[in-house]
Amino acid sequence: MSAPDRLYRNVTLGFSVIIIGFGLVILARTLSGGGGPTSTGFLLGLLFVGIGGARLYLALRTRR
Repeated sequence: MSAPDRLYRNVTLGFSVIIIGFGLVILARTLSGGGGPTSTGFLLGLLFVGIGGARLYLALRTRR
């Protein structure tokens, strides 16, 4: 794998982890503020965790 490909893959993995982190922070903040499972913050947090996790899965699955 060439250097630019490795850089792209590592940056993608990093952003995926950051997106998952944002989702977890949104979830924690919503739950600590008294939000329930149907609140907007909770659903957005789950969405961020899901998107970040899916991107991380795809990046790790497609190795060259």
